[in-house]
Amino acid sequence: MVPVSPATPAFPPLQPLPAELALGSGVSIREPLLAEGRLFWAEQRPQERGRTTLMLRQQPGAEARDLTPGPWNLRSRAHEFGGGCYAVAADQVVFIHDGDGCLWQLCLASSEPPRRLTEPQGRGERCFAEGLIDLPRQRWLGVLEAGGRDQLVTVPLAGGEPQLLRGEADFCSSAVLSSAGDQLAWLEWSLPWMPWERTQLWWSPLSEAGELLAPRCLAGGEGEPQSLFQPLWGPHGQLLVASDRSGWWNLQSCQPRDPGEWQLIGPQPAECAMPQWVFRMATLAVTDGLLLALFCRQGEWQLCQRPLAAPAAEPWQPQPLPFNDLASLTAEGERLVCLASGPSQGQGLLELELATGQWRHQPAMPALLPLEALSLPESLWFEGGDGQQSQAWYYPPQGGRGEPAPLLVRSHSGPTAMARTALNLAIQYWTGRGWGVVDVNYGGSTGFGRAYRQRLDGQWGLLDVADCAAAARQLIELGRADPRCIAIEGGSAGGFTTLAALIADPVFKAGACRYAVSDLAGLVADTHRFESGYLDRLIGPWPGAKEIYEQRSPLTHRQQLRCPLIFFQGLQDRVVPPAQTEAMVAALRQQGVAVEVLFFEEEGHGFRSPLVQRQMLEATERFFRRVLPVL
Repeated sequence: MVPVSPATPAFPPLQPLPAELALGSGVSIREPLLAEGRLFWAEQRPQERGRTTLMLRQQPGAEARDLTPGPWNLRSRAHEFGGGCYAVAADQVVFIHDGDGCLWQLCLASSEPPRRLTEPQGRGERCFAEGLIDLPRQRWLGVLEAGGRDQLVTVPLAGGEPQLLRGEADFCSSAVLSSAGDQLAWLEWSLPWMPWERTQLWWSPLSEAGELLAPRCLAGGEGEPQSLFQPLWGPHGQLLVASDRSGWWNLQSCQPRDPGEWQLIGPQPAECAMPQWVFRMATLAVTDGLLLALFCRQGEWQLCQRPLAAPAAEPWQPQPLPFNDLASLTAEGERLVCLASGPSQGQGLLELELATGQWRHQPAMPALLPLEALSLPESLWFEGGDGQQSQAWYYPPQGGRGEPAPLLVRSHSGPTAMARTALNLAIQYWTGRGWGVVDVNYGGSTGFGRAYRQRLDGQWGLLDVADCAAAARQLIELGRADPRCIAIEGGSAGGFTTLAALIADPVFKAGACRYAVSDLAGLVADTHRFESGYLDRLIGPWPGAKEIYEQRSPLTHRQQLRCPLIFFQGLQDRVVPPAQTEAMVAALRQQGVAVEVLFFEEEGHGFRSPLVQRQMLEATERFFRRVLPVL
């Protein structure tokens, strides 16, 4: 990416992208998996009201087959965000059906329909996630969230009630079975920690019946706090895991039966992991003498590899590819698959032959805009609110408009997430209408090392706001942004940043919030289990820091908010309850602030309906045009 420069000359405009093409027009691909030469993936289809189905391609280039046509809908609701909705071994598939929350078995060698393995419970009473199939023992092994705790459980492939393996910590994930089936490794963490803050790697030998014989914590104990990600087994019994103990998520290894010091493998100032918001996130793989990893450096992802037998200090070798946003890595034999995209390519399945370097990329949807119509991201570094350097991606108006343009500042959710470079048609919707867009990796974002993430500790609502404002001012100084027309938008935690920014900094003239946090004390009382301790580091321990919560809450300072605002809220939201939006809207209306709100009866946290997504995008643009008279 080239750095941001002063305004460039204008070029003739092209036709703006319609909302129905910008959002919800194509499928979303998740969780690719190579198994015995076959490629599986979960495919979410907006045209089927967001239903997710399991796809199979028997060999490269072959036609894909839909294994779970309607009414099947693969989805886990564990931790509210889900993930890990299916497992495969030989001809056996086990998947989670959203209709009843149960495990179902599908035999690929049979024409019989899927068979239910577990009995349904009350809605949300128990949620399965991220399992594997232990074929010799004829069982599914994975996570069960029930009774306010995660458990590692097994379920017989013949069907039956879950059997407890382990349930000591508040949360667990990422169970991996050794190739001989005699060892199990997994991750655990407990409140108030989040998995990108502090986790533990556990290991145990297994009995012939598959019981844990001597569970032991191998990394992340009380004396060595670190964040660990995606354990996996090497071919010689070594256990590999990403750890941020060096300041960066890098790969390390040890022999679990005779653990000595963990050995860092090819350490570098880049990240081979990401915050574990959902189950079955994958950036690492082992295959045929190679270690494979996706690394993020300066906000851009690349595929790297190194020989398994290479000395630990030997550097990783990057694989040249025309993509810089990569995720969900899986590999087998000489073949690698991951999700890949870039500034001019939408998300798709990337299939790579490791021996030759030949690859093919199958986009999830056809290209909707010619290259000349795309606004490509430019890397913007600026002095952040704490005096340190922060990064953002700036998208100029389509055609390189020369005069200062309206600017939309995007504050990502999480707040431990990152602004990525993949082609985003919602951004192109704005740039095609004469707007510049800046997607801010404020202090606290992932992808720039642990110290960058920890900049937000105790500073949520301050540093993120200051960084968003600093990015806007940098673009004003460069002559790229019109100071009369600076808007900000965000969802969830990004909605909180949006509200706080509109209160704190006059550079912003209007805002749009999706399921925004406005009352921090209310969020502590009402939010779901997974995030119930998150604010301890972002703001301070509750209730000792109660005054800080009140001071940072936008609802407390509603009298200072005079900028026009539009809100969007799902009425089924269990992460940020609708009462937060309702209270903020009522307060602003009482003050005479120009405010609009759209409630969606069937939506939760994050809108799945394409119709709702389009409605939101069009309503935001109409609102900004109405309240910002310079447009």
